[in-house]
Amino acid sequence: MQEQQFFEERLTKSVGQFDITGKTLLMPDMSPFGSRLLTSCFRAYGVPAQVMPTYDGLELGKEFTSGKECFPCQVTLGDVLYYLKQEKERLGSDFSPEDYVYFMPEADGPCRFGMYNKMHRLVLDKFPEFEDVNITYLSSTDTYSSSMIMPEEKSKLFRRLAYVATIISDVLDRVVWRVRPYEQVPGQTDAFMEEALQNMRDKIESIGESRDFNALYTLLEDIVKRATKLMDPEKPRRPLIGIIGEIYLRTHPQSNQHLINEIETYGGEVVDASLGEWFNFVAYSNLRDTRRQWTQSWKKGDIQGMFSASRKWLDYQIEIRYQLWRQDQTYSRARKHLDIHEDHRISSLEKRLDNDRLFNFDIGTEAAISIGGALEYVHENYDGVVNVFPFTCMPSTICSAILKPILLEKKVPYLDASYDGSIQPNRDLAIRTFMYQAQQRQNRRNQADK
Repeated sequence: MQEQQFFEERLTKSVGQFDITGKTLLMPDMSPFGSRLLTSCFRAYGVPAQVMPTYDGLELGKEFTSGKECFPCQVTLGDVLYYLKQEKERLGSDFSPEDYVYFMPEADGPCRFGMYNKMHRLVLDKFPEFEDVNITYLSSTDTYSSSMIMPEEKSKLFRRLAYVATIISDVLDRVVWRVRPYEQVPGQTDAFMEEALQNMRDKIESIGESRDFNALYTLLEDIVKRATKLMDPEKPRRPLIGIIGEIYLRTHPQSNQHLINEIETYGGEVVDASLGEWFNFVAYSNLRDTRRQWTQSWKKGDIQGMFSASRKWLDYQIEIRYQLWRQDQTYSRARKHLDIHEDHRISSLEKRLDNDRLFNFDIGTEAAISIGGALEYVHENYDGVVNVFPFTCMPSTICSAILKPILLEKKVPYLDASYDGSIQPNRDLAIRTFMYQAQQRQNRRNQADK
């Protein structure tokens, strides 16, 4: 009984939402642009956040897991263990675990991601020197509200800045994917964008709480304008490949073994599903939930419940409209100079699923936007679709089961790319074969256009 109480206490008091002001916030590396811009947002509001080195501690992550967890759980666990061990070795007796807070968000629903931070807590407690490293999170249940982890007067302002920074990171990603396959000098795009990323980070931190979004848009526009000059206009357009799947695996280059670079090496141009798409989906899903709550309260005659659901519904409507407004602002500034692909509207994805009766948003999970996103790619004449996911991932397995026969019927090349840290012997051959099929589809489309 005492042991059970001990674990309950550790999983509630040491994993929770609390004020992180003055703490060093340890951010797992996920998206090359997104993670770094998010830490800059935290730093702009007085939280010394930093992105931890990634993938160096993979063996540590595997050592303290059973293999039944999702691969991202092993990667992120290894990252934090490796970082803390390095910090303790570097600082020696000056190492104070209370000064660090590990940031591991969560989501509701059947996905195992919602339990990562609890599992990581149990593993960190195996090391007495790391017991006092607290874990904090933001949750999809309240649309990743930051009101519990920083002072109230800052939290709303921070959240708006963080959302805009996320959309900017999506645009920077799409600039890379649009420019790099056609660059005049190999490696030029990555070198330029690394410098551009640092400039954007500095700008976010310098504007601080003023939230001068126009300054960020102006810098973004300048970056895009300069990036277009790296392209060789004589190079023909490549087959266009759309990536869907689990959000961590498809955005973390080391975990997916640099899949986008591989596709580009074999002649493709890639568009990966964005980070903003996920945040828009969470807000949209919470809006749908409030409609259901209102209906249930109406059937019960619960006036107070109806009033509460109505207020939440209005809040989510405002939130969604704000997000779409900021997203349109950001993309429009970039598209003035480069024809990057716009993001999918979540309402459009739901209509596409409902019209074909393939899946339902009531089921939830990433499968909803992955299936819908793949069908949007087909509608937009992409030449192939890749589904990236951790080995044994339930939502992505559902995607595969639904999409394979549909895309086969539509004659759109499709590739499942599952990862668990091992190198599959036929991976290179599968990608090359897939790209050959995508090239053939592009040729057929071009002939039809002529």
